[in-house]
Amino acid sequence: MATIRDVAQKAGVSPGAVSRILNNDPTLSVSSETRQKVFDTAKQLHYRAKTNKDKSNFKMGILLWLSPEQELQDDYYLLTRKGIEDFCQKHAISIARAFLSDPSSLNNLKDVDGLICVGKFSPASIQQFIDICPNIVFLDMPVYNFNITSLSMDFYQAVETALNHLVKLGHTRIAYLGGCEYLENGEIFHNERKSAYISYMQNHHLEYESLIYEGKFSAASGYEMATRMLQNQVLPTAVFTANDAIAFGAIKAIKEHNLSVPEDISIIGFNDSEMCSYITPALTTIHAPAYDMGQHGANLIYTARSLNISTPLKAKLPCYLVERESCKQKENSK
Repeated sequence: MATIRDVAQKAGVSPGAVSRILNNDPTLSVSSETRQKVFDTAKQLHYRAKTNKDKSNFKMGILLWLSPEQELQDDYYLLTRKGIEDFCQKHAISIARAFLSDPSSLNNLKDVDGLICVGKFSPASIQQFIDICPNIVFLDMPVYNFNITSLSMDFYQAVETALNHLVKLGHTRIAYLGGCEYLENGEIFHNERKSAYISYMQNHHLEYESLIYEGKFSAASGYEMATRMLQNQVLPTAVFTANDAIAFGAIKAIKEHNLSVPEDISIIGFNDSEMCSYITPALTTIHAPAYDMGQHGANLIYTARSLNISTPLKAKLPCYLVERESCKQKENSK
């Protein structure tokens, strides 16, 4: 059977050019004559390009820190996994999926060629995963071991964007409603959104100590935190929530206290989940590119194996503001 090198030798071009021509790469600059010569030569030699089905013997492991039930209620992690799995489907990569909540989860990952760990994990677990597969990437948590590739959101940039938006609207008394996340060993994971909020408020000399509320990353917890917030004598004029679900619960609590969003209190969320456009008022939020993070992670793992890349990469993905209806200019402000 003819190979790509046979076609290249007979057509008088490089194997790389042959591959790109046969795959209709639009970025390759070659004459139409050369392009046609390659196609004619491939036909003469009965060369058959390998399809994804032919060439992919790569097996991708996906380890998720949430349980299946928790993941179903979390758009952010669902989108991250969908990004990974869509990439794998496009490249005919087989998948071994495991949830950390399953005691036998790691047994399903022992023969994978690459491993994507989605969520937050303890140092001991991180080392255990590396021992299973050194071709590994962690998504949604910065891993400070310089030998490990990790991708996460740029939370400091994202929170600054959200708070800048509120300050420009004249708000200075801005509350924070966030959740606590726990590692599998029971330790609390450092929340960069909260740290970024505190840093911003300190740098801008704004009050914040009495305006921080913490619970879970859920609508029910958002409702409970906002209810506590509304019991104070001096209310904030704006609220930043660490995810959209918290914002949904907070809006319900505010309405039940005969207040209005955004007339009385402006609210800005985080994630840009699908429901943001369908609640009333539609939620202004920070778009976190969870799907793209999954795609990037899968691509890094697949490319590292294919190209023999061993140097780790650490990156933070930028987020951006999506303006809708839940924020407005504070009255008596310019």
